[in-house]
Amino acid sequence: MTEHSLIAALSQLVSEGRNPDTMDIDLLPSLEIVKRINQQDKLVPLAIEKVLPEIAQAVDKITEAFKVGGRLVYMGAGTSGRLGILDASECPPTFGVSDQMVIGLIAGGPEAIIKAKEGAEDSPQLGKEDLQAINFTDKDVVVGIAASGRTPYVIGGLEYANSQGATTVALSCNPESAIAEVAKIAISPVVGPEALTGSTRMKSGTAQKLVLNMLTTASMIRLGKSYQNLMVDVKATNEKLVARSARIVMQATDCEKEIAVSTLEQTQYDVKLAILMILTGLDIETAKQQLEAKAGFLRRAVEDNIQ
Repeated sequence: MTEHSLIAALSQLVSEGRNPDTMDIDLLPSLEIVKRINQQDKLVPLAIEKVLPEIAQAVDKITEAFKVGGRLVYMGAGTSGRLGILDASECPPTFGVSDQMVIGLIAGGPEAIIKAKEGAEDSPQLGKEDLQAINFTDKDVVVGIAASGRTPYVIGGLEYANSQGATTVALSCNPESAIAEVAKIAISPVVGPEALTGSTRMKSGTAQKLVLNMLTTASMIRLGKSYQNLMVDVKATNEKLVARSARIVMQATDCEKEIAVSTLEQTQYDVKLAILMILTGLDIETAKQQLEAKAGFLRRAVEDNIQ
């Protein structure tokens, strides 16, 4: 794409427009600047509310993929790529899953997480190659993330995923974007122009993070990774998470700290197992069998064995 045609393309994007509410932002004192930014940020959840059906549709597809051993793969460049990697990296400690279950890919590779390599986003072939490098299959789901909705790296990845018969999802902050046309499911929260023109790490980035949080959290809940609203597949890998595990057991069972800790020690800090044992009185081996029979869905195991 020539410089002239790229300028023309950007001029058509909502996210690249000038915000009439912040034209004087360079003249304001600090408090007024942050007030203006805050006013704009308040628009983000309202924009997401309008695309909740599409988000739920993606959650259903991701859940189905997880159940057959598929993966969720995020792809993006710059801020969008970093947000995908952030959400992916938080899934193992939060939900006790493998670091291969949710994968984040960024144009330019790991170095681009810290240091911008914006030119890498211009290659559709690179998007295809990055998916091939992780042995992407039709069981997987790819979510292409691009505030502009036109990133070639993401388009290349989505087109390759389509050719493999996989589920493809586009997350963009511009309506009728290029990636929305390529993907089978389009999530397009339109947050409007940024407080600082073109700085899509702001409202657009916030919208992307909120949507990504929903995709993984809702999918994990559907898999039985929660009990009520407690994250019971947390892995106690540090002191804070050991304490959190005990607190979760106490909250789920209304037991004393000593009982929570002693039961967790018996289960090697398997929170689900500890909760099931305390609530039902089952011994550890029977509790394990009951959890396995319910595919790890704790509430169902509790309801079937409550005394």
